[in-house]
Amino acid sequence: MKPKIIIAVIIVAAISFMTLRNAKAQNQQHSSVKIESSIQKDIIGQSSLDKGKVFYESKKYLEAEKIFKSVARKTSDYASAQHYLGRMAFDKKAYDNAVDYFKEATEANSGQAVYFHELGNAYAEVAKESNVFTQAMIAPKVKNAWEKAIELDSKNIDAHISLIGFFTQVPGVLGGSMSKAKAIATEISKLNVAEGHWQMGWILAEEKNYTEAEKEFYKMVIANPAYKKNLSDYYIDEKQYEKAFELLEEILKKTPDDYLSLYRFGKAAALTGSKLDRGEEYLKKYLDYTPNNNEPSIARANVRLGQIKEKEGKKVEAKKYFEIALRLDTNLKEAKEGLDRISK
Repeated sequence: MKPKIIIAVIIVAAISFMTLRNAKAQNQQHSSVKIESSIQKDIIGQSSLDKGKVFYESKKYLEAEKIFKSVARKTSDYASAQHYLGRMAFDKKAYDNAVDYFKEATEANSGQAVYFHELGNAYAEVAKESNVFTQAMIAPKVKNAWEKAIELDSKNIDAHISLIGFFTQVPGVLGGSMSKAKAIATEISKLNVAEGHWQMGWILAEEKNYTEAEKEFYKMVIANPAYKKNLSDYYIDEKQYEKAFELLEEILKKTPDDYLSLYRFGKAAALTGSKLDRGEEYLKKYLDYTPNNNEPSIARANVRLGQIKEKEGKKVEAKKYFEIALRLDTNLKEAKEGLDRISK
């Protein structure tokens, strides 16, 4: 090909590329404008609280935060605005700020169970990052907040489950009690039979009473077959990995987009060194998911990917995933340990 022809081809290709890129940019701008236009239509004539909710639900958190902060203390919407600010602070892992906002919400409206439940959650996260002396001071606040949530709403299963976590994980001197945890699991059974057996099984497993724990899990599946997928967590925790893989493969065959099962499969692969290719594939799929607060975070998924690459002897790739995990969650112990291992 002659030089002039080559140059012409390059110029045409460059123009085509720029046209395509500009078209994409224009499409993105149009899409953004449509979203903004939709939001503007939704907030016309609404109260500040409702406007903030529209921005919050549209994931326009900076705009939502400004509006929620503008809600006056003396208005009836103040407590709800503080609650939303607490949620946003919690999601940003600014747990001390979350405590302040949730406390303000409970003081402005002491009749909302969800405010107290989330206040307890925020206190619990602060405790995790604190020394033992501070933990001893915070523990009663965690317990009191969750108990108040149940007092206000006896059907709040999430608050019941949180309180079980408190009683099973906190030392007895700080209020821990297996008997109280079992009593709460019994109460949960009155609201949701399968969930009650699931919680009781975990309590028994904490006590190393595995025979009775498995009986509870069997009753759980009888009560609600959909709970069978939960067993994979138990199998992984007890290092019964073959059972975990078998169950997860059965679940994913029926529901290939079950994101929690995808994560659990990847976790089992990362911990065992088995089925690494599929584990990596499933974890990468999980990265496209937006987990709820009680589900494994994207940071944890990156840790598992790092562990898989570490198992494969690919330290550079492992390091990349561990570093991403730490950027997303600076307190993630497994990511720090992973980086330490591959640095040796």
